[in-house]
This record gives sequence, C-alpha cells and structure tokens, in this order.
Amino acid sequence: MKILIDLGHPAHVHIFRNLAKVLEADGHTVMFTCREKECTLGLARAYGLRYVSFGKPYKTTPGKLWGLLRFNLKMLRVLLRFRPDITLGHSSMYAAQASWLLGIPHISVEDTGNMEQVRLYRPFTKAILVPDSFHLNLGKKQVRYPGNHELAYLHPARLSACPPVRLSARPPVRLSARPPVRPSTCPPVRPSACPLVLLRFVAWNASHDKGHSGISDTSKRKAVAEFSRFGKVFISSEARLPDDLEPYRLTAPPEQLHDIMASASLVYGESATMASEAAVLGVPAIYLDNTGRCYTREEEEKYGLVFNFTESGEDQQKSILKGIELLSAPGILDEWQHRRQKMLNDKTDVTAFFAWFVENWPESFRIMKENPGKFTLSPS
Repeated sequence: MKILIDLGHPAHVHIFRNLAKVLEADGHTVMFTCREKECTLGLARAYGLRYVSFGKPYKTTPGKLWGLLRFNLKMLRVLLRFRPDITLGHSSMYAAQASWLLGIPHISVEDTGNMEQVRLYRPFTKAILVPDSFHLNLGKKQVRYPGNHELAYLHPARLSACPPVRLSARPPVRLSARPPVRPSTCPPVRPSACPLVLLRFVAWNASHDKGHSGISDTSKRKAVAEFSRFGKVFISSEARLPDDLEPYRLTAPPEQLHDIMASASLVYGESATMASEAAVLGVPAIYLDNTGRCYTREEEEKYGLVFNFTESGEDQQKSILKGIELLSAPGILDEWQHRRQKMLNDKTDVTAFFAWFVENWPESFRIMKENPGKFTLSPS
C-alpha cells in the first residue's frame, strides 16, 4: 500500500515515526506531510522521514481560516500525485477533508478531545483511534485501544539503547525575584540524588489555548530557584523566557529530549505530552493546566505517576511544593519504575496496534468495534 501521514505538531513525528518504519519493513510506501511548526522539520530530518512541507502555520484567526483553504489545496495536490491507499493524522482536518474529497479512507488518532478540531475532521474520517482513558464518546467511528500516544515511541519494544546525553552545567544565574525561604518542613537537600530537573513551558498560542495563561513568570522563577537546590535545572520553552531565565534554556537537539528526560528526577511544567512521556519512562511529573488531559488524570489516579494542578496562583505554589517533596523523597525513582511497570502491564505496544489496524483495514475496524478497548499483538 501507499500510506500518507499528516504531521501537525512535533510530537506527531514521534507518534508516527516507528509506525512508518514498521510499515516500510512490511513493504509499504510511506510519505509524510507537515507544516513548519517549531522543530517538526528538524525531527523529520533527524529520523530520516520522507516528507513534504506546506510552509509555516498561521497564528491569527483570519490566518487560520486562510490556512484551512491553503493547506487543503496543498494536501489535494500531494494526494493526487502520491495516490495513497489510506491516510492518517492526529486530529488532521487537512488530511481528513482532502481524503474524503478523493474517496481515500482516512484514520484519525485522538487523545485531547478539542471539539474545535474534532468538528472539522470527524465528518470526513472513517475511524478515530483513542486511548482507553479517553473521556469523550465521539460516536460510532471511535475505537478504543489500551494505551496512549506516548507508548507509540516510549514503549520498551520501541526504545533503543542510546548513550547517555551529557549536559554541561549552567553558569550561576542571578534571579530577578528573590528566592523564597525554604519551608521549615522541607527535608535536607541531597543534590547527588537528584542531578537533573526538566521544566517545560508552552507558548499558549494554539486555537485551543484561548483562556489559558499558564505559569506566571514569578512562579517560573520560584520553581527554578527551589529546584536548583537539588541539582541542574534545564528549561524547554516554546516561547521566549524572561532574560534572567534564558541561561537555563535547554539547547540540546530535540531528538535527544527523551534521553535527557529519562535521566531526570522530575519533569515539571505546562506540557501534557511531556508529563505523560515522563510517566511512561518512570520519571515523576507535575502538570499544570486548567482543563487537564484524560491520560494524565489516569496516570495520576490509577498509577500515581503524574500530579495534576490547575493554573491558579494557589495551585502554582502547591505544585512547586510538590516538586520539592518529590525531589526530597528517598528511593523515589525506584518506586516510579515499579509504578511504570504496573502501567505497562495494562497497556499495549501502540505502534504494533496502529500497524495492525492500518494493514488490516477495514476488517480491523470491525474487530475492534466488537472487542472495544481490547488488543493483543495477535488479535483474532
């Protein structure tokens, strides 16, 4: 078969890169389409993906409306040239709509449930694959499977042995905000036990980010000041940081991020994806967002791997104290590996599931509808 996969975000490169490898090993031809969002092209090149770029995405509402037409026309042109048998995408209205016009079956993967996007692709897709933790019912096209997107690339079956990434220590940074006094109940600091803390801040400029403000600069400075007492702090940020925090910015290539995360003692910030990635790797994670995500809630409530907070000022302070508590706890990384294993026992190799679903379409859809939420490596 010829298979086209649309990438709307850098995280989608990770979700689908192993799938492309499996499909190509089985004799299929895979092509990617994408927009130049953040490091999407850099990741696609790093993993050797064959892709066509449609250019930079638009940020304003009028720009996004124009982009819907412009990117659909570009998608139609690629589909007419490539002639795929099936297309895939993560909430991709472009691939879904253009495929529908040409009579090509499209499969969507979804884990957020942003209805603004769902309404634009659901009428045009044949199936919507969602994790078993997904909180919405998207109708008769929805198929549940035991896993989450991060398991498509961080499942033990997909991880390769990589040499440890060495990060140089940052020079001392003078924070413009005075570091808060350490609570008297905080246990003694053991820097050698907690060498690396990874912070993640997002830009809040996506269509579904309206009404969100994220972590304040004051709280960011406080988090850096507190967590720096335990070891090295590095910040991954989509947007520009305050001048006094820029020296903490992580400058490693994006394809090394998961190797860095695997060696961290805490992942803290505004990214649900990175919080879930940390959980899958067995690293404590703290996630702040007013709406939250179904999969990070499951990772907290069922497995105790992630701690979810809102963006309120009170919760921002509570989240920092939770970070201090986690960094101070003896033996916590061993405990998180046990919790991770419990989660892995309940989930499947998501890349294997995606590959089986695509290669056995449309029979795979019928099988999963008859056995909702269930999948083994040899489904029958």
